[in-house]
Amino acid sequence: MAPNQCITFWDRPQTGQWRAVNRGFAGEFRPQARGHGFCRKPPRTAPFHSQTANMNKTHIALASALIASVSTLAHAADAAPAPAAPTPDWTVTANVSLASDYRFRGISQTDKRPAISGGFDVGHSSGFYVGNWNSNIDADFFQGGNVEMDFYGGYKGTISDFGYDLGAIYYYYPGSGRKPNAAVVKNTELYVGASYGPVSVKFYYPLSDFFNAENIYGGGNAGGSYYVDLSGAYDLGSGFGVVGHVGYQKLKGAAKLAEADGHVTKDYTDWKLGITYALPNNFVAAVSYIDTNRKYLGATGHKVSNATGVLSISKTF
Repeated sequence: MAPNQCITFWDRPQTGQWRAVNRGFAGEFRPQARGHGFCRKPPRTAPFHSQTANMNKTHIALASALIASVSTLAHAADAAPAPAAPTPDWTVTANVSLASDYRFRGISQTDKRPAISGGFDVGHSSGFYVGNWNSNIDADFFQGGNVEMDFYGGYKGTISDFGYDLGAIYYYYPGSGRKPNAAVVKNTELYVGASYGPVSVKFYYPLSDFFNAENIYGGGNAGGSYYVDLSGAYDLGSGFGVVGHVGYQKLKGAAKLAEADGHVTKDYTDWKLGITYALPNNFVAAVSYIDTNRKYLGATGHKVSNATGVLSISKTF
């Protein structure tokens, strides 16, 4: 590096999840430190000075210039920052959560009891991703299965200011169907989502019988059922955030849900409003209000879709 050449210092960008959520952006700052130096004009010599004296002065000048050059390079080397680490092609994150209830599309999956959940996500810089999420559930509600395991994968990216997400998710309930006259509970859905700013919408469509409803209830395949999820999140500052959600579930074929008064319904709407707070070490605390427009009964006779408050604390690794 030349003595008078400018040295540019770079701040490393900070990098910023879904089950989205399912499942941050960084800026960069470039101050500059300008190099500096000085030159000295050699004194004029008389014409009768000897050639030896002139050569001595030349040697001294060259030595001084060399020392100054080496010193400048040494200072430049000391001041130059280490190169920023390249952004990895692959990222792996994990999560764990404790909640007072596990609500899926507005309906309690734990018979209104606490849930422990967790999973992991693997993403590539190209936009492809895969992941897994697991939680305890109510065995009576799921034909003997007491664990839900979700496996998903897809591709997401952006076009201008819009985001998109395409993928599939498989819901697996190990242990379901082992009891007499019990059916295996499972479901596979395709999804397509779009986002703009803090708002997102996602459409889920089952590939086959919706949660194996035909084997559980009879009356025809439940293919064609679908779910629409409209969600949003907003940063309030000081670690606080607000989240909102409205969803609509349409049931077809054998899929159905019975309300407390015995009325059988084929669709319902659910909604959620919550406050989040970011704690140190990647912990997040949340309190949410969740409700639906139906009063469904669980396997134990509890109303599993009525209004409730859910407390949770989660951590991302």
